[in-house]
Amino acid sequence: MSAVNEIMSVLQPKLADPSKMKGTTAIFQFELGDAGAFYVNFNDGAATVSEGKADSPNITISMSADDFKSMLSGALNPMMAFMSGKIKIAGDMGLAMKLQSLLG
Repeated sequence: MSAVNEIMSVLQPKLADPSKMKGTTAIFQFELGDAGAFYVNFNDGAATVSEGKADSPNITISMSADDFKSMLSGALNPMMAFMSGKIKIAGDMGLAMKLQSLLG
């Protein structure tokens, strides 16, 4: 299983609660270095995860696959990772702030 597929399988259950995503319509692009890329399309209570690159994401989040796994498990605080340069964000910073609650 590729690193991106492994991450996507951990991510899917976190996206299963539609109440966390109500009112959010955006595409989050994740660039995980050598591990690859995937994106999550949030559409007001539903989320679709796809491998590869989205045509026009609202936000692009770049980080290592290991750091992303640590963030999903709760071992890495997203805000601290951003402040220390482990996460790079391009696009809508407001969406970056929502991400923590969406994935929490």
